[in-house]
Formats: sequence, C-alpha cells, structure tokens
Amino acid sequence: MGSLPDAPIVHNIPVESSGGHRKPNHLNLRTSFSSASNGSFPWVRSDRRRMGSEGKTAPPKVVCGDAGYVLEDVPHLADYLPDLPTYPNPLQNNPAYSVVKQYFVNADDTVAQKIVVHKDSPRGTHFRRAGPRQRVYFESDEVHACIVTCGGLCPGLNTGGYRGFYSCNTVDLTPKSVNDIHKRGGTILGTSRGGHDTSKIVDSIEDRGVNQVYIIGGDGTQKGASVIFEEIQRRGLKVAVAGIPKTIDNDIVVIDKSFGFDTAVEEAQRAINAAHVEAESVENGIGVVKLMGRNSGFIAMYATLASRDVDCCLIPESPFHLEGKGGLLAFIERRLKENGHMVIVVAEGAGQELITESMRSMDHQDASGNKLLLDVGLWLSHKIKDHFARNQKMTINLKYIDPTYMIRAVPSNASDNVYCTLLAHSALHGTMAGYTGFTVGPVNGRHAYIPFHRITEKQNKVVITDRMWARLLSSTNQPSFISQKDIEDAKKEDEPPTQLLDRENSHGVGIDFETSAN
Repeated sequence: MGSLPDAPIVHNIPVESSGGHRKPNHLNLRTSFSSASNGSFPWVRSDRRRMGSEGKTAPPKVVCGDAGYVLEDVPHLADYLPDLPTYPNPLQNNPAYSVVKQYFVNADDTVAQKIVVHKDSPRGTHFRRAGPRQRVYFESDEVHACIVTCGGLCPGLNTGGYRGFYSCNTVDLTPKSVNDIHKRGGTILGTSRGGHDTSKIVDSIEDRGVNQVYIIGGDGTQKGASVIFEEIQRRGLKVAVAGIPKTIDNDIVVIDKSFGFDTAVEEAQRAINAAHVEAESVENGIGVVKLMGRNSGFIAMYATLASRDVDCCLIPESPFHLEGKGGLLAFIERRLKENGHMVIVVAEGAGQELITESMRSMDHQDASGNKLLLDVGLWLSHKIKDHFARNQKMTINLKYIDPTYMIRAVPSNASDNVYCTLLAHSALHGTMAGYTGFTVGPVNGRHAYIPFHRITEKQNKVVITDRMWARLLSSTNQPSFISQKDIEDAKKEDEPPTQLLDRENSHGVGIDFETSAN
C-alpha cells in the first residue's frame, strides 16, 4: 500500500458537513447482519497478508475546529457518489428503542482520543462517534453483505481468509444458522493467511452483488481492507467496507482493546495456577508459562497482575539478560532461596535476540509476513536447567507449560460477548449510514469510526515507563533487567498510543458500554 503523506490534507469546513450524514440503528448480534440482508448473505472466508504498494492512497479527511480541535474523519460513499438517495432509518419505529432519550447520534458527535488534558491544552484529535443516524444509504432489502475472518483464531471471532472471495468457498448464513455461534471457539467460516489479490477480490464483490463488506482481522488484515476500499472507490462502486479489529495480543493502536483479550487473560490464569501448584508442591520448583504476545506483552502483563502468583514476567518490550549481576538467573537463585519455588511468565516474543543458536531462522516469515518466532519458553527452560546443573548449587524441578492454542481457541467470555455485540452494531450502523473505509472500536469507552491508516501505522505496545508496568514490577518484585540508558531512551519515546495502559478506573478489563454504540 502506498505510503501516506507526511502531513494530512486539512479541510477547514464545519464538522457537520464532512460526511456526517445519517446512519441506522443497531440490531441484535445474531440478527444484525442477517436482518439487514433480508435473511441470508455469504459469509466469506479469506486470508491475511501485509499489503504492498497498489496505487495512490487517498488523502486523510481532516477537519479543524476551534481551540485546537481536530477531527480525523472517515470516508463516505457520498464523497465519490454524490447523488445517492437516502432513506429513513427503518429502526426508528422499533419499540425496543422507544424509551431511548436520544435515539440517533448527532452529526456533530465525536470522540476524543485523549481524555487527560491540562486546562490550556488544545482539544486534540477526535474520531467520528459510532451509532445510528436518522438517514441511511441502503434499504434493508437491498443489502447483500459478506463477512471475512482472517489470520489467527481469537475468542469472540464467531460472534476464510481473503482467498475465500475467489475460491467459491462461501457459506450462506441465516438467523437460524448463526443462532448460537457466539458460544463456540474458533470460526465457523475457517481462516487462513496470505492469498490477497485485490483485483480478484473486488471482482468477486462486484460479481456477487455484495454491497457491504465486513473484514475481521489484525493490522495486516486492516491494511488489506484499506486497499480493497481504495479499489472499490476507484471503480465507483456503492460498496461500504468496514474493518473490525481482531488480535488476541491487543496490539492494535487507538482503540482501548481488541476483542478476545479479556478471555485470553482469564484463560491464562488456568495455566499460571497450574504452574504455581506444580512449583510449590516440590522443593525448588519452577513453573514456566509461555503466553501469546508476538510484539506486545499485554496478555502476559495483565495475566501476571491478575494472578498474583507470578514471580517474574518477561515481555518483548522489556529486554532482559540471563547471566551476571542483575540477570534473570541470579534472580531465580535468590527467589528460590527466599520462597522455595517460583513462577515465570514469558510472552512468546520476549528474548528473541538472546536465542543466538538459531539466529538464521529469525528472518523467516509466515504467510502474513509475521516473523517466525523461536520457542522462547522451551529455550528459557533449557537455559535454567543447564545453569543449575552446571553450578550444582541446588537441584531444581522445572515444569514448562505452553497453553498458547488452548487460550485462543476457547469461546469468548461474557465481557467479550458483549463487546463483540457492540462492535457488530457499530459497524452495521456505520455502513448503513454510508461510511466506508473505517475500522470500528472503543476509544476511551466510546465506540468510534477510525480511518484505516490510523489503525495500521504502528502497533500498540506496553510502555515500560508507564505506571502499569511499574505496578507489575511492584507486584512481582522482579528487577527491571534493563539499564538506566534503556530507561532514559524509553522515556523519550511517544506516550502510550491507547488509554489501556493507564486508566485508573478500568485496568483494561472492561468497556464503558454506553448506549451510543447501540
């Protein structure tokens, strides 16, 4: 995908005139898409891969207001199809919403990206608020929607691959067939990586008469969705494209968190508890648990904080060393002498630079363009065993637990089920209102429509100079393992890209599910 310009094109126009057209109300998660499509639509399988350069990227839509107000708006069908008719929102007569005080979202409503400000600070960046509008750009009977699930599994994915667009392996969905899929793990559509062919995909969309596309996946998938949107716009098709961010690692920026994260943290407790039982049941017992987290250590960090049984947490963002003073092995010795046992949680992406024996494999990638990681848990377990065997200071009993695929394959918990429901509602409201080329998600507890480029420009990572990481260090009493220079360098980096790291009232395990998302 082509690179974005260094500075966005700024349009000094009123907020209400920037595609703030109207949009529909929400439906129940199990019936939202099927109701809009008159009972049946293809649920398309697909694939994920990082996108290359394909044509020019449309300039971002930016609206400036008073006091440093900036709205990073999302595209609208009316931007390139100005004569489209609109219709009254069919949900305005729905008795379920007769008691709602403000039935439709105001065209001027936006969501602030940053909520902690000083009294003289500019108002800052905002995104368009999700929710129903009074006018819609699709009649319910004309909607023919498709859903694409891409990449790795994630709890909540049922609430493919891009290749499914042109490989004739679609699945027709009806309200009856999707009635209880939110109770299952995995995806009934199937998923895969790689295989993205923009031209073939849009050809398939056009040939099938699809006019709403919902693409569920991580940052690579969202990049693919952005390219699909640009090709649809280039062809002048009345097709709305919406992205739903999915990554168990919680590494998508801007949004508070991704669905499946709460479930993953909760399920990780089982593995940590098992490791703790094993470790404390024997003399000098060590339990090592490897959790998911390719580039971001959120699962490991939150699982550690939730457990309180973990003595050391290792994540990709915080380098560590094994040997010498202040190293991991010295800390393990000290903790065993103090407590007689210990539990170590390690994210899969931690310590990759230390595994020098297999450095040649560090450059290998999967079909999505992700670097293939070496098994840090197995490597670390061997290093610990070798250290104590070599020094003969004490005899240890180490158990290594890898619950990776168990965690991501389980059904979503209640919190993620509710979250997925609201994501479905918000995405549907957006496309019915004519918005396109956006990703939906909560920003400071309020669902919003976010331009694709903001989601894909970088990854969300744990900030080791943030208070949440300090809370973990205080909980485990582990050393930081990093030098003062590393700390100073980290402090110079940008502040956390989301509010998840330092939200005193949420700690990343809940969303303020306000009625505006419905």
